[in-house]
Amino acid sequence: MKAATIAQLKKELQYQNCEELLAITLRLARFKKENKELLTYLLFESGNESNYIESIKAEVDQQFEEINRHSFFYIKKSVRKILRTLKKYIRYSGNKETEIELLLFFCQKLNAFRPTIKQNTALYNLYQRQLVFIEKKLTLLHEDLQYDLGMALNELKDF
Repeated sequence: MKAATIAQLKKELQYQNCEELLAITLRLARFKKENKELLTYLLFESGNESNYIESIKAEVDQQFEEINRHSFFYIKKSVRKILRTLKKYIRYSGNKETEIELLLFFCQKLNAFRPTIKQNTALYNLYQRQLVFIEKKLTLLHEDLQYDLGMALNELKDF
């Protein structure tokens, strides 16, 4: 079966009534955890972006505390998993300011992490790539936000 395009889906959904749309949405939510998480964000979290950011930061804090610090192998695996989860939450929001704020928080946590990431090339390169990515995204924001978040980025670059 070939998947329909977004335009085709949009046209078809316009012809559905409210009950049918509700049934389709609930059925879609049953199939994938990400679909359910996206619906949760859209229905409950999108109205208050600051609470959403704080809940993600708390989750990232907890994940950093649970990292096995005995070997850089396990540290790399855990850090990549945290970043993958963070990118998923950023994708749900779609807000550039949220994206930059969460990535800055991730870099701050990685910067403060012990044993230091400077001892491992892969972790240090991951950190540097995130800083470059943040710098590119920063140009898309309003000037005031660019300045505030740029100051935080410069502190991380001095690391």
